[in-house]
Amino acid sequence: MGDPSTKQRVRAFIESNFYIADKSLLSDDVSLLDKGLVDSTGILEIVAFLESDFDIKVEDQELIPDNLDSIDRITAFIGRKQG
Repeated sequence: MGDPSTKQRVRAFIESNFYIADKSLLSDDVSLLDKGLVDSTGILEIVAFLESDFDIKVEDQELIPDNLDSIDRITAFIGRKQG
């Protein structure tokens, strides 16, 4: 069926690497940090995933919630980095 979309890949990574009791609560725009789904160490895991799977470099100044705090924001960030 071809490669899954960027958003699907990000969602699959988060669902398989972090404990999410109720996956229905993981909407694309929910704050991963505010909901306690991901902590600061988890953000580093997400960054490692982005760098290896999407072949992008996440700079220190880019480690901000605007880029990494929801599936939508991560997907948009990847798009900007690849664009």
